[in-house]
Amino acid sequence: MSAGTYTPKPGAAPVGRMIAAQTALETKMLLRNGEQLLLTVVIPSLLLVLFSTVDIIDTGSGKSVDFLAPGVLALAVMSTAFTGQAIATGFERRYGVLKRLGSSPLPRWALMAAKTLSVLVTEVLQIALLTAIAFGLGWSPDGNPLSVLLLLVLGTAAFSGLGLLMAGTLKAEATLAAANLVFLLLLVGGGVIVPLDKFPDGAQSALGLLPISALSDGLRDVLQHGAGLPWGNLAILAVWAVLGLGAAARFFRWE
Repeated sequence: MSAGTYTPKPGAAPVGRMIAAQTALETKMLLRNGEQLLLTVVIPSLLLVLFSTVDIIDTGSGKSVDFLAPGVLALAVMSTAFTGQAIATGFERRYGVLKRLGSSPLPRWALMAAKTLSVLVTEVLQIALLTAIAFGLGWSPDGNPLSVLLLLVLGTAAFSGLGLLMAGTLKAEATLAAANLVFLLLLVGGGVIVPLDKFPDGAQSALGLLPISALSDGLRDVLQHGAGLPWGNLAILAVWAVLGLGAAARFFRWE
């Protein structure tokens, strides 16, 4: 036996392995958080079931679920990529978790990549559950799945950038209050449950530029009306994604 056969070989794991491990940890923490589950799973599911089975809001001709399902899918993306991520990251920053992780072998960009991947994993679970519920309610979607995927990816990027920007610039308590307030305001005014044509003409133009409106309307055009790529909605989401992620990268404070 030669000397040094069992000598330890210290060093950081490959970046890919570190990102995978951090992604798994972030996802487990998210799924174990009761408040996050309420926000990301329970509320969208209840809204879909309630407004699809009870005639509360006029959603136009056709089945209510055909109008509501795309909007609730957009709400699920916002709840995870924006609200949930902003609150969780804001408190991690307050308690010094981000500072400690930032000084570990895991690069800071890799930490953000892991958080983004965790959001995507959670969204896959959300969308699978909500789609199953919608099918049970009689949903009959149409359109190209690739168009839906592109909308969801750009919507995730847009909301993720805005969530990280809020978490990296405001205090944790302010982030908690602001993220929940924005969630409620966009739920009402973002075309998720209430059609935008129910608002005054002047307000419709402004509300249509919001990322939640662009995502819900784009999904609705594809899944309800069988449209092709909704270029206008994709452009709005792309602008929000570039602005949000760029501002988050520029102004995010780690402590």
